[in-house]
Amino acid sequence: MNDVVAIARGWIGTPYRHQAARKAVGCDCLGLVRGVWRERYGREPEAAPPYGMDWAERDGEERLHAAALRHFGPPVPKETMAAGDLVLFRWQEGVAAKHLGILSGADRFIHAYEAAGVVESPLVPGWRRRIAWVFRWPE
Repeated sequence: MNDVVAIARGWIGTPYRHQAARKAVGCDCLGLVRGVWRERYGREPEAAPPYGMDWAERDGEERLHAAALRHFGPPVPKETMAAGDLVLFRWQEGVAAKHLGILSGADRFIHAYEAAGVVESPLVPGWRRRIAWVFRWPE
């Protein structure tokens, strides 16, 4: 999955823009994943529906998880996660997973968030305990 990491690193520095997915112009965490998908596979498999910014939405719908299942297949055990894997984060129990990142190493991941845009961050315990699912990119 080194190609996924290389593509994602090419997005570092892209400013944060909610619901956007344009390298060097603006994206959010889903937009980063959508952009990596386009660079790796071509056309996106489906259009992203409108979605809110709030990580703590309690509507109970796991939209990111359902989309990951449709396009990535079943999740892999957290113990086997590796560079290039897609990681879904849940802010707290009882809320839907609302953040995505791409592992870039054993203890690092690339993601986009409002305060910083696309960055490569350490996968510190505070992030690690929020991992809900891990997916491998399809071949």
